Amino acid sequence: MTWLTDTKIPVGQTAKAVIDWLQTHASPFFDALSTLMQGLIDAILWVFGTPPPLVVIAVFMALAWWLQRSWILTLLVGLGFAFIVNQGYWVETTESLTLVLSACVVCMGVGVPIGIATAHRPRLYAVLQPVLDLMQTLPGFVYLIPAIVFFGIGMVPGLIATVIFVLPAPIRLTHLGVSSTPDTLIEAAQAFGATKRQLLWKVELPYASPQIMAGLNQTIMLSLSMVVIAALVGADGLGVPVVRALNTVNTALGFESGFVIVVLAIILDRMLRREAKK
Repeated sequence: MTWLTDTKIPVGQTAKAVIDWLQTHASPFFDALSTLMQGLIDAILWVFGTPPPLVVIAVFMALAWWLQRSWILTLLVGLGFAFIVNQGYWVETTESLTLVLSACVVCMGVGVPIGIATAHRPRLYAVLQPVLDLMQTLPGFVYLIPAIVFFGIGMVPGLIATVIFVLPAPIRLTHLGVSSTPDTLIEAAQAFGATKRQLLWKVELPYASPQIMAGLNQTIMLSLSMVVIAALVGADGLGVPVVRALNTVNTALGFESGFVIVVLAIILDRMLRREAKK
């Protein structure tokens, strides 16, 4: 079997050559992207960090009521955030929420249009499908290497790595929702003279809205799952105490920060569950 290992396919060398070429020739693009992402992060962090915690909690409770019309869920959201404040992780929570919301803005802003385009162009989806598979199955730690090379240390590389890992979810679910629009609805709209734009906005997107909302939910959950990985490249948030607990074998710190992440995930998931809406 030595003949099989004598000539190694240069996967790693090729990836390194591509990254080196991009670092040399595309640095202005990555600098501009870093500035844009940092501006987005700073703006969202200012929104979460400037008001007192009780004001932010009240806004989330009002949002929970508006989305789900459930007093029980609204009360649970308030109790969940009260638990986070009680444990002393409010600042870290706002930083993680900033990373999650920034990833949602980028992923939904990019993923939904791509999902619509692939639903209307099956060949494009066939080309993108293996790329999406690669983005979702490649370990998240691998994305940290080029993220550090291009963007340094901080919140921006954590956001970029999160976006790459999460982006396939809104693309796939938007594609599923739009492409599954019944032909009878499309034919009825066309019979009444609907243009392609009207067909998209009046028929396809309303029909696909449950899948798009599911894509938003998955985007938030997957982004939250990346907070610990993002902490390894200097991103602030709840991943920092988890990494610190791991490095120091601090059981108390690990369980505290871990439970806070779980509570935050439950709050966001219940707020955005479409099927729970009354």
